[in-house]
Amino acid sequence: MLRRWYTTSCCLCCHVRTGTIILGIWYMLINAVVLLILLSALNDPVQYHYHLTSSELGTDLDVMDDANMCIAAAISLLMILICGMATYGAYKQHAAWIIPFFCYQIFDFALNTLVAISVVVYPNTIQDYLQQLPGTFPYKEDLMSTNNMCLVLAVLLFVVCILAFKAYLIACVWNCYRYVSARSTTEVLVYVTTNDTTVLLPPYEEAVAIPPKDPPPQKRGTRPFWW
Repeated sequence: MLRRWYTTSCCLCCHVRTGTIILGIWYMLINAVVLLILLSALNDPVQYHYHLTSSELGTDLDVMDDANMCIAAAISLLMILICGMATYGAYKQHAAWIIPFFCYQIFDFALNTLVAISVVVYPNTIQDYLQQLPGTFPYKEDLMSTNNMCLVLAVLLFVVCILAFKAYLIACVWNCYRYVSARSTTEVLVYVTTNDTTVLLPPYEEAVAIPPKDPPPQKRGTRPFWW
C-alpha cells in the first residue's frame, strides 16, 4: 500500500482545499482594494496628492507617478487573476490551476528571507531607515533612542514570525495541490480499470445464456490426420 506523504487538514481543522480557497479569496480582496486605490489615484491625481501630503507621513515620501501607478495596477490585476485561478483550481479540483499561486508564494517567501538576511548582515540599515522617516512619524524619537541591537533583534523576530506563517501557508497550498493531484490520478485509474473490465469481460447474463458449443461428430472409418 502506498504511503501518503501529505496531510489533508490545516489550521482550525479545516481541509486543505477549504484553506486554499479561503487564502485565495483573502488575497483577491486585498489586491482588489489596492487596485481600487490605484485606479482612484489615476482618475484624480490632484486629490490623491492632497490626501498624501496632508497625512501624518508628511511630504518627505516620494509620490508615485502615473507610470509606477500603472505598473502597480497591472501587478495587482495579475495577482487577482492568479488568486482566482488558485481558488477555482481548489474548488473544481484542477491541480494545474494552483501552481501559479504556489510559485508566487515561493517568490514572496524568498524576498522576505532576503530581508531577514540583510537585517542580520547589515544591522545599521535599520537606523538609516529610521532617519529617513519624516519628523511627524509616530514614535520616531523613541525608536531612534533605542539600542541598535534591540532594534535588530525585534525586527529579526518579527520577520522570522512572518516567514514561519508564510511557510505554513505554502505547506497548506502544497498539500492541497498534492491532494487534488492524487485524487485526479485515482479517478483516472479507476475509470481505466472499469473500462477495461467492461470491454474484456462479457456481461453475466450473456455468459450464462450462451451454452458451450459441442465439438462436431466424426464420421466412421475416418482417422485424424496425425494418424
